[in-house]
Amino acid sequence: MIELHNLVKKFGAFTAVDGVSFEVERGTVLGFLGPNGAGKSTTMKMITGFLNPTRGKVSVCGHAVTSDPIKAKACIGYLPEGAPAYPDMTPAGYLDFIAAIRGLGPEDRRRRVAMAVDRVALSSVLHQPIDTLSKGFKRRVGLAQAILHDPEVLIMDEPTDGLDPNQKHQVRSLIQDMAADKAIIISTHILEEVEAVCTQALIINHGKVVAEGHPGQGGWQFGDMTAAPGRLDDVFRRITMPAQAANTQTVQGEAA
Repeated sequence: MIELHNLVKKFGAFTAVDGVSFEVERGTVLGFLGPNGAGKSTTMKMITGFLNPTRGKVSVCGHAVTSDPIKAKACIGYLPEGAPAYPDMTPAGYLDFIAAIRGLGPEDRRRRVAMAVDRVALSSVLHQPIDTLSKGFKRRVGLAQAILHDPEVLIMDEPTDGLDPNQKHQVRSLIQDMAADKAIIISTHILEEVEAVCTQALIINHGKVVAEGHPGQGGWQFGDMTAAPGRLDDVFRRITMPAQAANTQTVQGEAA
C-alpha cells in the first residue's frame, strides 16, 4: 500500500531525511516515532506529495507520488501537523468544500460529510467558525476531512494532540475500527498511543530509520530489546540517545 525506497530530502546543505526505506501493508497501523527534528513530518509530507524528494521513490497504492500524483493523492487521507483549516469557514462548510475537491457528487458528499461528522463527534460545533473552536475540535475537523472520502491510506501527524482523555479514546477506537482495510501511519510523541493502536513501529533519528518494532509476548520487541508494557519510553530513549541513557543508568547505579 505504501512503499518508500531510499528516500532523501535535503534543504540546502542540511539533510532532513537520509535514505529512508520501508513498506506498509493493508491492515497495518504503523507508529512513526522519533525525537523532534528527526525527519518524521518531512517524510510524511513526501509520502503525501506536499514535498518532492531530493532522491528516492514513494508509491501509494501502486501509484508513484512524483509522476502520478493525482491518482496517488486520491488514495490518501492526510491529517497534517497542527490540523490547518480555513479559520473563517465552519466545519460544515469546510468539509463540504473538501468533499467537492475530492470529486464527490452532491448526494455522496452529504452522506460522506454526515458520516465523518458522526465518527469524530463534531455535530455540536458544526456551524461555528473554525477559528473559534478549541484545539481539540480543530483537530477533529482535520481528522474528519482526512477520512471523509474513505481513503485506502491514512497519514496522520499527531492525531490526538490537544484532545482530552475521552476524545483520545474515541480517536483510537476509530483508528482501530478503520485499520482492517487500510494502511495507516501515525506520527506521535505519545508512546502509550503506539501500544494502544499500532501493529508495527519505526523509530527515525537524524533522518535515518534506526529501529523497527513489533508487539510480541511480554511487550514490544525492537531487535534484541524488549519494551515491557508501559515502558516503551525506556527503549525509545536507549535507541534515540544511547549515550545519555547509558550515563543515566550509571548515575542511577552509583546512587543506589
